[in-house]
Amino acid sequence: MSAVDLENVRAQIDATDKELISLLKRRQDLVIKAASCKKDLGVSAYSHEREAFVIDNCEKLAREYDLPKGLLSDIMKRVLRESYKLCSNTDFNYPRCLKTDGDVVIVGGNGGMGRIFSDYFEKSGYRVFSFGHRGWDKAPEYLKNAKIVIVSVPIDITIDVIKQLSPLLRDDQILCDFTSVKAPIVEAMMKYHKGPVLGLHPMFGPDVKSLVKQVVVTVPERDEKASEFLVEQLRIWGANICRCSAKEHDRAMSIIQALRHFSTYGYGNFLSEIAPDLEKLKDLSSPIYRLELMMVGRLFAQDPRLYADIIMSSKQNYELIEKFVNSLKEQLKVIKDVDVDTFTERFLNVRKYFGDFSEEALKESGSILAKLQDER
Repeated sequence: MSAVDLENVRAQIDATDKELISLLKRRQDLVIKAASCKKDLGVSAYSHEREAFVIDNCEKLAREYDLPKGLLSDIMKRVLRESYKLCSNTDFNYPRCLKTDGDVVIVGGNGGMGRIFSDYFEKSGYRVFSFGHRGWDKAPEYLKNAKIVIVSVPIDITIDVIKQLSPLLRDDQILCDFTSVKAPIVEAMMKYHKGPVLGLHPMFGPDVKSLVKQVVVTVPERDEKASEFLVEQLRIWGANICRCSAKEHDRAMSIIQALRHFSTYGYGNFLSEIAPDLEKLKDLSSPIYRLELMMVGRLFAQDPRLYADIIMSSKQNYELIEKFVNSLKEQLKVIKDVDVDTFTERFLNVRKYFGDFSEEALKESGSILAKLQDER
């Protein structure tokens, strides 16, 4: 083939790319229409069944057209993610699950999490009022017609805020919180408020673009029926609801958040002490280590007070972290003694604990790392 032939083929590729882009734009417009239909029908922004059908159908078509396995599902997952974000970032409105009058008040609503939920409530037809430490003079006015009252402030002042708020609340108002610790907070809400109590923990940060597939933990503590509409509202927005007790939540969060964040904090702190050349580390990194390094950098790009609150929120967290540090000392002795047999035995015991999840993790992480490699 000549250079002219190559240019002709490239021109055809460019024309085909243009067609693909045109079709993606057409699909995007149809997504907006579908979202409008969902609002009229009062159904969730996200459907697991629909997503599974779309992806499975793409894989079926890929086989018919002899395309590489996983190519179309990878593309479609990205297209679907952008579709969810599109609905969240436009003027699309969601169904309102509360059928009676009632406003939403978010104490601390000017923070990142408060702003996310204010936007979603407003898009569902609720009036939302937010105030911080300087807005208490307006609290009685804001609370007058409120049905949902959410406390979204740092953990260390949450109980004090609940105490200050409680004399202003009616017994028919649902009191909620957004903290990452549940037992002491829910206990305080139960103590100082006589009405419905629903603990909430959004398991994501303020940088999310959509609530679709995001986990929200619910801890219904009093009059669960009264807050059922609020949980359904979260589902309508696309959130995955995980219902549990305050004790179950805090036990899990000690591992999922406190221990994990402490490990990341400790690793990042150690790196800063030995001060290696970060650029050289990144250049030499395999995709898996680059991902780990990114997760460390991500933590230190955020608010240190937030992570201090999470890690230091309970004695239970300290005791778990202490056990972890002591365990590391035991593992260090194995390395010092060059005890390969003990290392192997413990390694295989951990593999047994993880069971089938090890293979699942290997497969899923491989897909993630392939995408990360594409970004380099």
